[in-house]
Amino acid sequence: MTGIVVVFPRMEDAKEIRNLLVRSGFSVYAVCTTGAQAVNSIEELSDGIVISGYRLADMMYLELKECLPDHFAFLLLAGRQHLAECDTENLTCLPMPLKVHELVETVHTLERQCERKRRKRREAPRVKTPEELALIVQAKEILMKERSMTEMQAHKYLQKCSMDSGRNIIESAQMILML
Repeated sequence: MTGIVVVFPRMEDAKEIRNLLVRSGFSVYAVCTTGAQAVNSIEELSDGIVISGYRLADMMYLELKECLPDHFAFLLLAGRQHLAECDTENLTCLPMPLKVHELVETVHTLERQCERKRRKRREAPRVKTPEELALIVQAKEILMKERSMTEMQAHKYLQKCSMDSGRNIIESAQMILML
């Protein structure tokens, strides 16, 4: 589930936004009045949405946005005069006063974006460390020496062992080195 953090300089405004979101079926993780509180809150989340006002007690919206990890979406809620001053090209914005259906639709869209990013991160191939690569090389060398395999055959053997056993190739290489 995507964590939502609401940040406004006035706690009443932040709670009002939270209540709108909760009534619409969203789960709000935190309600904050400063950018520092928001940054502390998001450290506990893997991804999420930050909904912020234009000016916070300790920073502007842009400073807060720059503090966010890449996998967080940012939604700025501000008056039209402030939005006119913003570079809204790479920013999701809604004008104040707010229309509830616009807020709900926008948060749904941002939630779907977070889900897509989460899936991409999970599906991305993991980069092997030099130590892991060394384990694979050692296992292949043992297979080449003891079973008279070529490097390609040894690598395919490792892949087949890992697929058959449901382990990753590094675990299979460790098993060969232990034997």
